[in-house]
Amino acid sequence: MPRILICDDEEGILRYLSKLLKTQGYAVETFDNGTALLARLSAASAEPVDLLLQDVRLPDINGIEILKQAQQLKPAMPVVVMTAHGTVDDAVHAIRLGAYDYVMKPFPKEKILGVLAKALEHHRLADENQRLRQELQRGEDTSIVFSSPRFREVYDLTLQVASSDANILILGESGTGKELIARTVHTNSGRRERPFVSLNCAALSDSLLESQLFGHLRGAFTGAIMNQKGLLEEADGGTLFLDEIGDVSPTVQAKLLRVIQEKEFMPIGSTKPSTVDVRFVAATNRDLQLEIAEGRFREDLYYRLNVISLTLPPLRERPEDIEPLARHFVRRFAARMKKELHGIDPDALLCMTRYHWPGNVRELENVIERAVILAQGNLLTSDLLPVCSRSTPLRVDEATPLVSLEALERQHILGVYKQTGFHKSKTAEILGVSRKTLDRKLAEYQAQ
Repeated sequence: MPRILICDDEEGILRYLSKLLKTQGYAVETFDNGTALLARLSAASAEPVDLLLQDVRLPDINGIEILKQAQQLKPAMPVVVMTAHGTVDDAVHAIRLGAYDYVMKPFPKEKILGVLAKALEHHRLADENQRLRQELQRGEDTSIVFSSPRFREVYDLTLQVASSDANILILGESGTGKELIARTVHTNSGRRERPFVSLNCAALSDSLLESQLFGHLRGAFTGAIMNQKGLLEEADGGTLFLDEIGDVSPTVQAKLLRVIQEKEFMPIGSTKPSTVDVRFVAATNRDLQLEIAEGRFREDLYYRLNVISLTLPPLRERPEDIEPLARHFVRRFAARMKKELHGIDPDALLCMTRYHWPGNVRELENVIERAVILAQGNLLTSDLLPVCSRSTPLRVDEATPLVSLEALERQHILGVYKQTGFHKSKTAEILGVSRKTLDRKLAEYQAQ
């Protein structure tokens, strides 16, 4: 909901505009003097502002001076000025100084609503372009591609809850796009101008994970030759994404719980707590309720993280998304490798839609990247896709035997493991899962 501040010394104007804009779905705050308005704009803890609508003449501070200070406080915020017939020159001067537009009193509601809508759209596009530029500079691809109603529900809920400051738990199998959803939460929240910091908890030992999260002081342990700031401090004011939270040890869980509850933490080797303001988004492919029942995950931490939960469906449950995702990956990798690939052969598409994709979107991405590397012509064909080979351990089509999903997954993982010559890192990369997840699966299958 866009938030608009209105500043005018006429009570009737404030009352009229407030009622009109609220009926249009805007959040509105009104001020009858410039001093109160500037105090609101300078308040660090206040709600973000999307637009300022101000009179050009105010009793305590000149409207032009307010515009200048507002631009210093909120450089990206569009300002629309209101003017009477005798103050048009002031309005023109305001436009030259950077105001988005002006309206002349008395104005019909269609006029003011049209100007505000254009200003807000301009602000939205400018903000979006800025984020995209930052993502391109970092080399990140944050596109979320889908066409299925199943994923649309999850995406719409993501956008709905992003504007809150509640902690979020994202559930789903490996490779379903949990980090992309976490980034979407961040970029659509009030924290979007602050850092988004991501940490894969399963990839680190307990001691290293603790050091990464909380930081340490020089001499805190062997090898600590200098002070190091932790990721909690790096994410201050922004979002910290904890992937594979189900793999965190009980010791680190207890320390995380304190951070969430008290908003403070203790760097390793320090006796002085540090305060932090972080929104937590956590993700896991584990059943945390089962982990709690078996004593491996703290129930109080679970409820602190699971204020809102988002469950991502696996790719096999949204086959409508396979084709748009595949085309998206072909375009991306073809551009990166400077290849003239114009599409995907129909047989290859049919094969991909029949395949089970146990590694989900990450496996599809890896398969397409390999195919683009090997492609010679201008179409991606089925012979470039291992999942289309008759020797592929898992080929889901009309002749698929009626066996359990667990058995199919076991068959595919062991098949890929064998084809790579029992190379674990390569197998994990092809499947689109972490090495730790693969080790756990192989241990279950007694195939270590």
